[in-house]
Amino acid sequence: MQRITIEVQNSFIPDFLLYLESQKDKIFLTQDRNLELDPYFYERQKKLHKIRDDVKSGKMKMLSQEESDREIELFFQKLENSED
Repeated sequence: MQRITIEVQNSFIPDFLLYLESQKDKIFLTQDRNLELDPYFYERQKKLHKIRDDVKSGKMKMLSQEESDREIELFFQKLENSED
């Protein structure tokens, strides 16, 4: 048995479901656990993979914890100064 992922246009879903029903002895449908827990799982996964690839390739700089804390502190200082 093989498992595949299929993307179907919304307008085609009723026809696609009818086809699946006609082939129910050969095709088994299961609910994707990731989508049950998080409907945006795969979109988020794709973004995280892109970020990881950008960091590995050098397109995006990854800050250390200290650098990140310093950047956040500077950001809040700028916000406070802009309110004055």
